[in-house]
Amino acid sequence: MSQASLDIVLLRTFLAVVESGGFAAAAERLALTPSAVSGHIKRLEQATQSRLLARTTRTLQLTPPGELLVTYARNIIGLEREARARLSGSTISGRLRIGASEDFAGSWLPQVLETFHRWYPQASVELRVGVTADLVRQLQADRLDVVFGKQCMRVAEEGELLWQEELVWAYGAHCPFDIEGEVPLAAFPEPCVYREAAMAALSQAARAWRLVFESSSMAGCVAAARAGFAVAPVARSQLREGLRTLDAEDGMPPLPNACFYAFANPGSSAARALIAQVKEIGWQRRFTGLGL
Repeated sequence: MSQASLDIVLLRTFLAVVESGGFAAAAERLALTPSAVSGHIKRLEQATQSRLLARTTRTLQLTPPGELLVTYARNIIGLEREARARLSGSTISGRLRIGASEDFAGSWLPQVLETFHRWYPQASVELRVGVTADLVRQLQADRLDVVFGKQCMRVAEEGELLWQEELVWAYGAHCPFDIEGEVPLAAFPEPCVYREAAMAALSQAARAWRLVFESSSMAGCVAAARAGFAVAPVARSQLREGLRTLDAEDGMPPLPNACFYAFANPGSSAARALIAQVKEIGWQRRFTGLGL
């Protein structure tokens, strides 16, 4: 490497490209033009004297130096954010009441809460896991401060769209699937947006289906899918080892995107800080195209 310093702005752009899977998506995320993003990456490659990304017309892959820099960039940016938060003089204390759907609580919140606690050690957290619609009603009744949940369409409420991702049919990786037979379905109890989207898609495609497994636990639905007992609609980021996705070749219709939202009471600085953390972790973890 040369003696040129690593500009933290360029590192942020680099991570945005990696985590969003492309230059256009990174530009949208950072409110920059694609040419500006490309320029940032070029300057970073010049500073490191390394090619960081292998680009073709359709794919984007990290090179070995790029894989190394990703780890350092995340640590550098994380430490910079933590330093700013601790030096800003803003103190968040008291109890923060959080409502979260189970996929949020199981996948994103652990890492988010670890960082939140490190930044704001005087704050305490109360977590309620449930269905998004019920949690939003509790928020409106002032029994919660912030809710993280999902929809399969844009919502009219005062929610902040965090990200969207593909909803897929999950099934056992090594289990045979009858592409012409009745679809055995695993779903949450009503009301559940994944359940509603799955049933609507199957009905519109005139594909016979039967609800064979119902659980209020995401882990339960995923276990049923892994065992080949049922097909479960899940967000792509929820796929685990032992699962595969079913698609048109398996006779399965497409599903809508899952929209992940944050709903918060206005004026809560603790809620805003937590939402910012969720957005950051969500961007990092929901994209798997670069093998990260």
